[in-house]
Amino acid sequence: MTAANKTLHDFTLQGLDGKPMPLSQFKGKVVLLVNTASECSYTPQYERLEELWLANREKGLVIVGVPSNDFGAQEPGSANEIASFCKLNYGVTFPLTEKLVVKGAAAHPLYQWATAKAGNAGRPKWNFHKFLFGRDGQFIDWFSSRALPKGPRLTAAVKEALAT
Repeated sequence: MTAANKTLHDFTLQGLDGKPMPLSQFKGKVVLLVNTASECSYTPQYERLEELWLANREKGLVIVGVPSNDFGAQEPGSANEIASFCKLNYGVTFPLTEKLVVKGAAAHPLYQWATAKAGNAGRPKWNFHKFLFGRDGQFIDWFSSRALPKGPRLTAAVKEALAT
């Protein structure tokens, strides 16, 4: 399959629990993919991501957190440490993956594909970069680290994606 024909659903990640997380399980759902870190000034976004998830999961939104140590080495923890931190500090219940590389030539194939879809301007430049995918697994848009999970631009994009 060529990159042009791929969708989000063609990729499988490993969950933070070590179990396979085929993204095909999210067919028919809108997915917000967010690279995360526990020691970043943007880390409080976990709280708003959880609120966005809880408010919209019954409508078909899935948030997938992707811990990454790529930016400022701000995700040094083990899988257990990350899971504990997210649950205890922010009550995170949305799916989290294993720690991944999300930038450059060593990036996970999903991130290479998503970055190609987003273009150079849409490549992850820091923690809490967001990619939005439609119910069909097609790329919709990207949002910088500064875009708040419950900010007007992201909220409008999620609402529109959920309506289709």
